[in-house]
Amino acid sequence: MQEIEQKDFVALTKEGVVLIDFFATWCAPCRMMGQILEGINEEIGDKVKIYKVDVDKNEMLARTYGIMSIPTLMIFKDGVAKEKHVGVWMQNECVETLKKYL
Repeated sequence: MQEIEQKDFVALTKEGVVLIDFFATWCAPCRMMGQILEGINEEIGDKVKIYKVDVDKNEMLARTYGIMSIPTLMIFKDGVAKEKHVGVWMQNECVETLKKYL
């Protein structure tokens, strides 16, 4: 999964279904979520784009979306934020939620 920055955010989320993982490198639950995201990418990565945003490097972007705890995952559909999930999100639950937007 590609780590993106604020300057690329709008362009990369404007089309299709996109899952954004707001994380930090020092966060243990974020590392756990990273492994889950790899499984999600293997399962439906051909239909959903998955990107990671480091909140320490992109503080303004995190503030824009009200990220108060990490990991926080957000689903975007054609540039519009549709859902937000705070904490570790199990693969099957995340995939089922993403499928609603495909």
